[in-house]
Amino acid sequence: MKRAFDKIAAGLDDAIAFAEGDAARGRETRPVDVKAIRSSMNLTQEEFAKRYHLPIGTVRDWEQRRSYPDSGSRVYLRMIEAEPTTVQRIVEKAAG
Repeated sequence: MKRAFDKIAAGLDDAIAFAEGDAARGRETRPVDVKAIRSSMNLTQEEFAKRYHLPIGTVRDWEQRRSYPDSGSRVYLRMIEAEPTTVQRIVEKAAG
């Protein structure tokens, strides 16, 4: 239990230091602009969601900033942004 507390306390110390301006104590992630990624492919939300096997409600929520992609989703979206055709082929192959 002490070890878990120590990790939580260290994380809190880092968060406070980061909030006070110590950029070395934090980690920022570049936001993902889902709408820009989708729009660059000239796809509707429905087409984008279907092509990449994403729930349409999730795509809408991300675009309207009601929720934000978790770390795995951010990676997936960055892959789509970088290689949309390759990711589409992989998704189709995996879906069977």
